[in-house]
Amino acid sequence: MEDMSGPYIIRGSVSLPEAELMWRFSRSSGPGGQHVNTSDSQVELRFDLARTEALPPVWKDRALERLASRMVGGVIAVRASEHRSQWRNRETAAVRLASLLAEATAPPPRPRRATKIPRGINERRLREKKQRAETKRGRAGRDW
Repeated sequence: MEDMSGPYIIRGSVSLPEAELMWRFSRSSGPGGQHVNTSDSQVELRFDLARTEALPPVWKDRALERLASRMVGGVIAVRASEHRSQWRNRETAAVRLASLLAEATAPPPRPRRATKIPRGINERRLREKKQRAETKRGRAGRDW
């Protein structure tokens, strides 16, 4: 098998710092038959977000704020156990962590600018509404 597939890009030129990733392996439930009882294929990847220097300060603050509920003591953990091989679970966990951080460090959406509804559209809506009311009024009051 080949080596881990390079740096995991968070966004732009910022990637997950390999040296700061803490890996833990354990026995996994799920697929694997008898093999599952003997191999540590479940992967837990931990990243100390509070102490890292790899992220720009603005991103770091943003991520700490948005991921506060998922962290324990400034450390964020991601688990992967869906594959039978530890290697593939490692890939999955790293990709998952990278995308989690990408999402958490994304700039906030632009505030919505209120726009005025054009007069013509409003008038047309009111005209159609009146027309509908007329139609419905015309249906009532019939004593067959």
